[in-house]
Amino acid sequence: MKILVLGSGVIGTTSAYYLARAGHEVTVLDRQAGPALETSFANAGEVSPGYSAPWASPGLLWKAVKWLAMTYRPLVLRHRISPEMIRWGLQLLANCSDRRYALNKGRMLRLAEYSRDCLGELRQTTGLHYDQRMQGTLQLFRKQQQLDGAAADMKVLDDFGVGYELLDRAGCIAAEPALAGVAEKFLGGLRLPGDETGDCFKFTNALAEQAGALGVDFRFNSRIEAILRDGSRISGVLVNGEMHHADAYLLALGSYSPILAAPLGLRLPVYPVKGYSITVPIVDVAGAPESTVMDETYKVAVTRLGDRIRVGGTAELGGYDLTLYPARRRPLDFVVSDLFPRGGDLARASYWTGLRPMTPDGTPIIGATPYANLFLNTGHGTLGWTMAAGSGQVLADIISGHSPAIDTSDLGLARY
Repeated sequence: MKILVLGSGVIGTTSAYYLARAGHEVTVLDRQAGPALETSFANAGEVSPGYSAPWASPGLLWKAVKWLAMTYRPLVLRHRISPEMIRWGLQLLANCSDRRYALNKGRMLRLAEYSRDCLGELRQTTGLHYDQRMQGTLQLFRKQQQLDGAAADMKVLDDFGVGYELLDRAGCIAAEPALAGVAEKFLGGLRLPGDETGDCFKFTNALAEQAGALGVDFRFNSRIEAILRDGSRISGVLVNGEMHHADAYLLALGSYSPILAAPLGLRLPVYPVKGYSITVPIVDVAGAPESTVMDETYKVAVTRLGDRIRVGGTAELGGYDLTLYPARRRPLDFVVSDLFPRGGDLARASYWTGLRPMTPDGTPIIGATPYANLFLNTGHGTLGWTMAAGSGQVLADIISGHSPAIDTSDLGLARY
């Protein structure tokens, strides 16, 4: 089958690889000059199945009010309120009950755990290297209330058989020795030993090479202008003024997927949530993190990637604006210097922003559409890197007419 994949981020590239491995003729189209040059370029570096949880949670509205009032606030609202933002926000709030939270977190964990297994198989099969480390995630609690609140998440982790360790201060230092110098700043943490880290950009480019060896044709600098329909089927894609045709089409353009889907009458509940990161060169290995430390207070992740520290965080709601606002860097600088003051050289840090494609319930949209030959793999939010391999394999199974290894009945657009 001839398949056009729209998008060469980590989601589009993993999908293309698995589709090619299944025997399909695959072409990937992207407006950028190479793979993973947008949201996949400089994300937080976490492959964190155990940390997979929806934003929509009990008490979110009150938490959001407090976040907006913080000096180093994890949530920012720009003055660009749109009907799409309002619609998405109302759907988000509708998912904030205890029941919906448990349901959504459960299916996110199902996909994320499967994705970690797929990623492990990929490493064995391809020998990929991408600054990967398999030393877990430490969710760091500065307040007793956070420690107490971990019980709800631990119950869901128990239900799905996900390993974890609830640690006191000494336990956190044993997992992340560099924290010994700032022990007074936290009380404990929740460690997820099965989580991993790695450079998503390096991974995506390395996998694109593997996909190319399987015959995938990557066509960069290709501006995708429209998806055209003929009745209940897609008839082609307009790219740089020329039509491209295939037997099946996969929309994997992250936050930009709704823009191309809308003229087809498809309303994808995906909103661009802007995130920021800095990449800091390590100057003192003993003062740097071993893996990922997630500061629960500021919602900032600090991750070791080879000889660099990646610091990612902030959720900014303001549409498709990609301006690098200086103020958004301050929480990132604060957290890494507060927890790992000797680890990196902030003066030489690079600063980046990208748009996370978020759904109201946290779960990505994977699978079929009302158009017989159009498929979706989008809406992964902050967990695209975590869920990429599993999402790609599931999507390839669906298009190939095979039964996926996990239940996918609640991952598609039909749930909305």
